[in-house]
Amino acid sequence: MVKKAAEVVPSDRGELEITTVNQMYLSEDRLTVELMGRGYAWLDTGTHESLLEASTFIEMIEKRQGLKVACIEEIAFEKGYITKEQLTELALPLAKNQYGKYLVRIVDELKNE
Repeated sequence: MVKKAAEVVPSDRGELEITTVNQMYLSEDRLTVELMGRGYAWLDTGTHESLLEASTFIEMIEKRQGLKVACIEEIAFEKGYITKEQLTELALPLAKNQYGKYLVRIVDELKNE
């Protein structure tokens, strides 16, 4: 993918377009596509305005659901890549900020199971 991206020429808008990379793979008959089902969202962050909109969207979801979006440590634990002990080790140094508090909460909920 990195080699492909290096071949991309800026569009008329002066941007490197992901669709150009997709077209490269399509022309080589190497493009695979999956439909994003319910619960997924594609957020374009190519402009200051769209980045702000995406940030607001993520903030709203996290606040309303009490969950973090794309919490790498949580995903790694749920997929079995790290143990509960490793999750705890990762959470503790971050316990003073909101992200760390979220990880600590996950660990605490595991202790209560």
